[in-house]
Amino acid sequence: MSAVIETRGVTKEYQMGEVLVRALRGIDLKVESGEFVSIMGASGSGKSTLMNVMGCLDSATSGDYFLDGADVSKLSRDEYAEIRNHRIGFVFQGYNLLPRTSAIDNVELPLFYDHSGRIEDSRGNARRALERVGLGDRVDHEPSELSGGEQQRVSIARALVNEPAIILADEPTGNLDSRTSVDVMTLFQELNDQGITILLVTHEPDIAKYTKRVVILRDGRIISDSPVANRGSAREDLARMPVVDDTSDDETQERGGGEGE
Repeated sequence: MSAVIETRGVTKEYQMGEVLVRALRGIDLKVESGEFVSIMGASGSGKSTLMNVMGCLDSATSGDYFLDGADVSKLSRDEYAEIRNHRIGFVFQGYNLLPRTSAIDNVELPLFYDHSGRIEDSRGNARRALERVGLGDRVDHEPSELSGGEQQRVSIARALVNEPAIILADEPTGNLDSRTSVDVMTLFQELNDQGITILLVTHEPDIAKYTKRVVILRDGRIISDSPVANRGSAREDLARMPVVDDTSDDETQERGGGEGE
């Protein structure tokens, strides 16, 4: 396997008024192709900041970041955007779907910004992405017509539509009830089995057990990095859980779920 993500001594600092916030304090991390890594830590540990740097949504204050062996700091603006738009798919806690817009239109949206011509049939790609996450029969439904779990699956389909090699997921189960969370983790495990590298931020040990490796942050530093012992099968766990009415996770959408960093 080859490293698709590598950080060397990465730091990130913010100036908040007169206070200097050191969100990351020298992160050394290597992620190989095909890994499924969870990043854990308490609020303020630097989880989401690290995810934003790795996703090229933010830049490091110092240190080096390599994506597929390329030094991200030396990329042109166009090359930077190319990596962010084509190599990486993003999944967020809050779904970030457009209201009053169908599932297929939400999924197709990233392709409107793809001027490479790499994907010829954007509508077909969006439909296939929805079928891939089990929503082939919900393509015309708007977010308000979907359960929380279905909305997150639309979000995952949108992350897949550009056919990325890497998915970065920030608290993707934070707004979901227990059964729906395991259902979403079933999908992530399937995608990882298909060869997609996944990095997932979570504060929940019950979610991290479905990944292959856990990295724990505290105060902007890695304090632990180890393989998951007795990794769980989300599909098997889901089969043992009682079925609940899909409308029940409407309440979890309102509670906000999850913790920030």
